[in-house]
Amino acid sequence: MRSKLLLLLVLGLPAVLWGQNSRNANPASTDRIAREVRHQLVMLPFYTLFDNLEYKVQGSTVTLMGQVVRPDLKEDAASAVKRVKGVETVDNQIKVLPLSPMDNQIRRAEYRAIYSQANLQMYAMRSVPPIHIIVDHGHVTLEGVVARQADKDAAGIAANGVPNVFSVANNLRVENAGK
Repeated sequence: MRSKLLLLLVLGLPAVLWGQNSRNANPASTDRIAREVRHQLVMLPFYTLFDNLEYKVQGSTVTLMGQVVRPDLKEDAASAVKRVKGVETVDNQIKVLPLSPMDNQIRRAEYRAIYSQANLQMYAMRSVPPIHIIVDHGHVTLEGVVARQADKDAAGIAANGVPNVFSVANNLRVENAGK
């Protein structure tokens, strides 16, 4: 389910909405809140491919999840979402990744390894590339959406080839998979 959230966030669609069965939840209002939350998150000025922001909307409560490199991005995300009309509560569960020179080195190496692949360069042209590289104590997680299974596989192979990485979890989703 977590991957669906990111998939929809990256694709620009409203997040998967939990709690629509609640008596107090108006589906139209919840959809509008989800669209506005997504807009606020992608507009954050320091949101990069090394961060992963996810959310869920349940009535007037928004739960923020994911991982960020900068502590201020966690607070900026919560502040931006609190300004959305109809949001009464923000549960900020975003994890701030630890400061680590080694993790920063791995992030740069992963970026070069992935986005230097000829078939993946098209993803680097976006303001926030859709392949997010999350590094936590030497463990790498790829999050986001790619167009083809071959792109997912290429990103995973490139990520696994970076030295000093303990593990790689390829959580990339393939756009329109199963259709």
